[in-house]
Amino acid sequence: MHTFSIDVHSLQETQLFGVQLAEVLRIGDVIALIGDLGAGKTHLTQAIAKQLGVDPEEVNSPTFVLIQEYDGDVPVCHIDAYRLNDTDEFLELGADELLGADNICLIEWADRVADVLPKRLIRIEIETIGETSRRISLKCPLDREAEIRNKVCSSEESKSSDG
Repeated sequence: MHTFSIDVHSLQETQLFGVQLAEVLRIGDVIALIGDLGAGKTHLTQAIAKQLGVDPEEVNSPTFVLIQEYDGDVPVCHIDAYRLNDTDEFLELGADELLGADNICLIEWADRVADVLPKRLIRIEIETIGETSRRISLKCPLDREAEIRNKVCSSEESKSSDG
């Protein structure tokens, strides 16, 4: 797997990134979202879900509910692992049964449960680099890399490094 990244400079650019990514997602995809509080994980999830036919007003951080499922053109599962103490709690919730199912699954704070996530996932790390600027780094299966990279960024915007 290789990592590539794109810098976004506003909420609108983050949303555009989410829309473009959603256009190449497939049923069964698991998207691991990693980033500090306020980095934009939920905003990105809202943009992806909207593009998949989900009312964005329904999508919010599931921190207290932990798992939200949305009906859209494609079913979307939104999991927040922030309040989980360990992967055992993730498994007790049955969250692992939602991964790779007939949906697209987005997991906020995925690094907290990384050891039970499928190896074949799209990892998105969001780093705050300014008040409204973010660096979004993606790592995805090799057979999906070109398709995703071509959709979400142009060669001038992306930075590539082996991962």
